[in-house]
Amino acid sequence: MKKFRITGKLKTYLEWPLAMIILWAALVAVLFWKADVVAGVIGLAFFAVYTVIALILYLHSGSKLKNEMISFATQYGQVQKRMLQEFALPYALLDENGCFLWMNDEFISLSGKDKHYHKSISLLFPEIKKDMLPTAEVSSECTLKIDDSVYRVEFVKIDIDELLDSESPFEVGENEYLITVSLFDETEYTKVIAERENNKPVVGIMCIDNFEEVMEGVEEVRRSLLVALTERKISRFFSDVDGIVKRQGNDRYFFMMTKKALNECIESRFQILDDVKTIKIGNELSMTLSAGVGVGSNSYLTDADAAAEALELALGRGGDQIVVKDGFQTRFFGGKSESTERITRVKARVKAHALKEIIDSRNRIIVMGHKLTDIDSLGAAIGICRAAATEGKPAHIVADDVSESVMPTMELFIADHEYDDELFITRERAKELTGADTALIVVDTNRTKYTACEELLELTNTVVVLDHHRQGPDRIQNAVLSYIEPYASSACEMVAEVLQYFSDELKLKALEADAMYAGIMVDTNNFTTRTGVRTFEAAAYLRKNGADISRVRKLFRDKMEELRAKAKTIADAEIYEGIYAISVCPNEGLTAPTVVSAQAANELLDVVGIKASFVLTDYNDQIYISARAIDEVNVQLIMEQMGGGGHLNVAGAQLPDYTIEEAMKLLKDTIAQMKEEEEF
Repeated sequence: MKKFRITGKLKTYLEWPLAMIILWAALVAVLFWKADVVAGVIGLAFFAVYTVIALILYLHSGSKLKNEMISFATQYGQVQKRMLQEFALPYALLDENGCFLWMNDEFISLSGKDKHYHKSISLLFPEIKKDMLPTAEVSSECTLKIDDSVYRVEFVKIDIDELLDSESPFEVGENEYLITVSLFDETEYTKVIAERENNKPVVGIMCIDNFEEVMEGVEEVRRSLLVALTERKISRFFSDVDGIVKRQGNDRYFFMMTKKALNECIESRFQILDDVKTIKIGNELSMTLSAGVGVGSNSYLTDADAAAEALELALGRGGDQIVVKDGFQTRFFGGKSESTERITRVKARVKAHALKEIIDSRNRIIVMGHKLTDIDSLGAAIGICRAAATEGKPAHIVADDVSESVMPTMELFIADHEYDDELFITRERAKELTGADTALIVVDTNRTKYTACEELLELTNTVVVLDHHRQGPDRIQNAVLSYIEPYASSACEMVAEVLQYFSDELKLKALEADAMYAGIMVDTNNFTTRTGVRTFEAAAYLRKNGADISRVRKLFRDKMEELRAKAKTIADAEIYEGIYAISVCPNEGLTAPTVVSAQAANELLDVVGIKASFVLTDYNDQIYISARAIDEVNVQLIMEQMGGGGHLNVAGAQLPDYTIEEAMKLLKDTIAQMKEEEEF
């Protein structure tokens, strides 16, 4: 304990009588000087008496006053300690290591410990880690849940010198600093915030994907009953979650609910998606629903716009799913069934006419596909270039990052002198040629980061997208024309349809027809997967324009190294959980290991009992995954979880900064997690 000393105004109060001695001395001197000796002696006598009395009072009163102040300070410290001990707020003191030194009655009652408990706070409350404690001259906070109550925990660092100067009632020991812990009960506040969050408005738009197709297959007398049963299913679903729904046409509904109700729907994985498929009164096709939900703002208008955008995204991904947009977060539910092929070609005709108008209005056409251009991307780009040539507009293809498997096809075009020397250009050259009068046409991808040159999207306002992959949150946003059909087998199939309605003067050359036919063959695995009526119609159109199967087959004959790598990939495949074939494709000596891995993934599906196959390969400092399935597993959902995408039975992903072992573990963990969440 430091030595007690009287300072400040109290010291001045005690010492002022001593200061008066100086005045008395001056007065005595004046008396001797101005008056007679008698007066001076009398003054001197009074001066002596005053001085003696002042000194006695100072010495006696100062000591007594110190004792009184010490007694008061002791009583004050006891009162202070008792006030803290009985304080209604849980309060405790920790040493620099986070161990309890002292806790008040309320903290003792809350923790169930006694005043002799001196262990770490992390042992008492595991949620509080040592790194949460303050180490600087600032406070820190965290949230703690005890039973059904929620507390805000505030930590404050206190220097030892401050405690000593304030005569703290605590035993500070040899610690350099202490930490105070205060618990503020915010249970009611948290409940109010949660209730406010749960009551936030949620706006949604729902539509029946295949309303017209289903109605065409139902007898006319049963159509009204089918509509009534469908509407009853939808109304009952929303009434069960305290929501409202309003029909806005034959196949469209507008609905509203609270965020709490939305969370209930998410927990049930939107059961309405499966319920509506059970409606059967003579219809061969099952109805499927798509919906967009907007949430996260305090504006109905903003949420409604988000819902409309989410619905467009759901339909662009093939339908039979619900997309929830919560601010910048987008979540997908459903999408487990294959998209229904639409026999009508009205949409293709409309898109063809719109594409023709765009090409006519621009002076130059730039076509690009995705990174590591494959034959489907190249064939679709060739078809667009033929459309531009028909209108007399120069066209170029961004192709300085291509798969080795498409080089033979490109060399045929380069060797043909009928084509411009700049038919294939680099990214840098494309940037030089792209301007306000340029139309940029993107084929075989709709995702910004997957395009061959992302910078081109910002260099022109005229962007067209033609793709057959399901849309994702990072899709190209500024397209003036977007034609995305997930049911299509390939981008070449879509372009072949568009070319048929583009112009009567358009005539494909045999080499161009070969490239597009090859694109369809590769993406359909020789017409065995994802083929429909329109796939064969597109192939027939290309055959009429000179496509030759023998020439196409010669383009894709395997090298001996590729056959050995494919055989090793299949031989080394691991059967995971009895139904998934997972393997690694070696890249030594291969110019296009991604193509070989895709072929191996296709062949692994021929093994009895295998429902899905995944082949990984290390190429260009990242891991490529080729995923394939027949019908029971949605590999597109699995790949989306890993940052990729694709279709229900043909998908893939690219993992930069991963090793093969890390990518393998991530794949298995993703499958296990999705099985646990019953995603498939």
